[in-house]
Parts: sequence; C-alpha cells; structure tokens
Amino acid sequence: MRAADQFHAGIVVDDLDSAMADLALLFGYEWCQTQTVPLRVRFPDGDSTVDLNFTYSKVTPRLELIATVPGTFWTPVPGIHHFGYWSDDVAGDSASLVERGYAMEVEGIRPDGSPYLGYYRKDNGLRVELVSRELEPGLERYWALGHF
Repeated sequence: MRAADQFHAGIVVDDLDSAMADLALLFGYEWCQTQTVPLRVRFPDGDSTVDLNFTYSKVTPRLELIATVPGTFWTPVPGIHHFGYWSDDVAGDSASLVERGYAMEVEGIRPDGSPYLGYYRKDNGLRVELVSRELEPGLERYWALGHF
C-alpha cells in the first residue's frame, strides 16, 4: 500500500442530491450519474446484500458521496468518512491493515467469497477503503463519461 494509491475521499450524507448541489455551488464540482448498486458484502457477523446509492465527482480531487444506509456503518460522520485506495491484493492488504490494528467493518465479496473491496477502521477514527485495481478501468470510464 502506498500514498500514491489514494484516489478518493468518501463522505456519507443523508441527502445525496442536496450534498451534490451544495458542493457544486460552493466548489464547482460536476457529478457523475448517481448509481444504486446491490452490493454483496461480508460484515463481521455474516454476509448480506445492501443497496449502495452513490456518486463520484468527475474532477479531482475526487470525492465520493454515499447515501446513508440505515443499520450499517454507512452513516454520516463529522468530516471525511473514509479514504479510498487502489489495491492490487485486497485480501493481502486487508491482512496487513488488521495486523496494524484496523478492524474489518465490511468487505465487498465476489461469488467465490474473495474480497474486491473493503472498509477497515482503526479505533483512532481513521477509516480506509481498499478497492481492487481491477475496477479502475471501469471507474475511469464512469468518471470520464459521467455514467456507466
């Protein structure tokens, strides 16, 4: 894991449209089309599926806005919710974070059960999202076009 792999800051909000409008008005952000994706995940207490409603800014520094998912850790916090990093080995980088005192909060899992993304939090409040670099080409297209 390297600092150069950081590619977004994530913010969880109760009202996605309002947050998008505020950040566009204040800072000139342009937004990609909002997506709602059923995400197959593994929480520490078991597997589930959540509907994740999100968007990314088209420009850098890249922001990700995620709508609150009740009953999960995807709830608003003061400031940045998480920092997102590309990972060439989500399982291996996850193990490294856990060894360094980060708790796994949730992992996005493939049908074979292997993780392709994950959120990890340290008790000092820092939260890191690892995202498989395999997703980078698709996200690059999304950011360029504004839609999938």
